[in-house]
Amino acid sequence: MRRAAIERLLPAAYQRAAGPGSVLGALLDVMEALHAPDEAVLADVDALFAPYRTPDGFVAYLTRWVAMDHVVAAPRADAPLPLPVGRLRDLVAHGALLARWRGTPYGMRTALELATGVTGFVLEEPADRPFHVVVRVPAAAADRLALVTRIVEAEKPAAVTVEVTTDPAAGPEPPADADGPEGTATGVASVPAVGRARVPSPPQDQPSEEPS
Repeated sequence: MRRAAIERLLPAAYQRAAGPGSVLGALLDVMEALHAPDEAVLADVDALFAPYRTPDGFVAYLTRWVAMDHVVAAPRADAPLPLPVGRLRDLVAHGALLARWRGTPYGMRTALELATGVTGFVLEEPADRPFHVVVRVPAAAADRLALVTRIVEAEKPAAVTVEVTTDPAAGPEPPADADGPEGTATGVASVPAVGRARVPSPPQDQPSEEPS
């Protein structure tokens, strides 16, 4: 709040005493300076909740709002994030889509691709083991098995058992966010650019994947 606005809230006698060089005038100047940082935040408060505008330190908090906080689960609050902050922004931005398709092959693949930046995850249900899913991880994501397993456990249907295996025969896959609008990489690890990964459209010809 500006000094003039604060001064108008004072009784008339105080307003007359708040002239230049007065003690009360100096106090009003201090009050204006103290309000300035908070007012700057409030003026742009919507940016705090926009996935691609919020400060890096707030992104992990937003994952709780879209039920994706299992991705950043860590034993200590000061532990480093298990993936680049740009990929976290992608997960938050697509949180509603992931929630709608949670428990389906499409939902699980999309969450894995957004979190790892790698495509080529294969989900199989063995004919001799109903309600069991085998998730084959591409070689390019083999070093992130802990993250993949955590996502699979959270995204699978409650009544389904899962098995996460690596696929050594699979070659490295291009990152899901590799192609930018100008044909250059917009990898989420770049600074200050973020992922804005392209997500495949939900299946239209497989209604059985639509969660009930």
